[in-house]
Amino acid sequence: MVKARKYIVEKYFDGIPKISDYKIVEYELPSLRNGEILLKTEWISIDPYIRAYNRMNKVPYDQFSFQIGIVQESLDPNYPIGTRVVTHKGWCDYTIVSDKKAPVKDIPNDILYKLQDLKGLSPSLGIGALGMPGATASLAFLEICKPKKGETVVVTGAAGAVGSIVGQIAKIKGCKVIGFAGSDNKVNWLEKELGFDKALNYKTVDVQTALKSAAPNGIDCYFDNVGGEISSIIMAQMNKKGRVAVCGSISAYNADPSQMPKATIIQLPVILNELKIEGFIIWEWFDRWFEAFDQLTAWIRNGQLKTPEHVTDGFDNLFEAFTGMMSGDNFGKAVVKV
Repeated sequence: MVKARKYIVEKYFDGIPKISDYKIVEYELPSLRNGEILLKTEWISIDPYIRAYNRMNKVPYDQFSFQIGIVQESLDPNYPIGTRVVTHKGWCDYTIVSDKKAPVKDIPNDILYKLQDLKGLSPSLGIGALGMPGATASLAFLEICKPKKGETVVVTGAAGAVGSIVGQIAKIKGCKVIGFAGSDNKVNWLEKELGFDKALNYKTVDVQTALKSAAPNGIDCYFDNVGGEISSIIMAQMNKKGRVAVCGSISAYNADPSQMPKATIIQLPVILNELKIEGFIIWEWFDRWFEAFDQLTAWIRNGQLKTPEHVTDGFDNLFEAFTGMMSGDNFGKAVVKV
């Protein structure tokens, strides 16, 4: 028998998540049945959707997230011992899974696939730039925004796991890129390390004025990770036939559901400028993930795409990594090395 530990969410989050919302339990895993594999967790992904999906589950529930595990025992010949795999089993140090081939919809807790051969790159990229966040950045931006060379692109949450990749893809496509982030350090990092044409600290600038200065000819594509008033301001400055990919609403994740933040209505600029606004749910695009991974890998290997990571060590530090990410501590993808 293998002893395992996992985080269980016992209470719905009220505002900022608290450690008291969780319980860490230790339990014995059963013996494997035919078709099952035992995984030892190596890397765990920390993402904003963990907070956003909290009330979509009935408590108590096991804390979900993507992870990379190494096969320790196997009763499935397709997954021999030593194979690295990606699952959505979340905050646990050991787990048993099977390849059910269930459709990937909503929150895919039974997802399982082999980590692609990264040829010397860190396996952690399999839950970052070459995992769900990278697929989100690539597919949402390229398929919804359809950027053209010379266009102006604005990204909010630009220093995060998804936004930092979106901005770099926009540069690869020949666009002018403006990013919003929450600190001067992140602003400098986006400009000097990732090559954004302009980055702005939304906490210290007048967003409307600063954006008009940075994009005097208007905005063609907007990648929205945060929602709120800043998104209304950005969409009001978009050009005719502008495209908006809505992938997150971080500004509202910790808000009381009955008292959501208010923002200026956007219907008039949407109508007058014939804007296209489309929401993006990554689970609906699972059949395209590996296509995105191939292109992202090529960009990484030829030096066009950087893959910054914010690494936290230790299973016991998962909650601190989560709240730190929600507070904006991370530069790039937040991951935990177990």
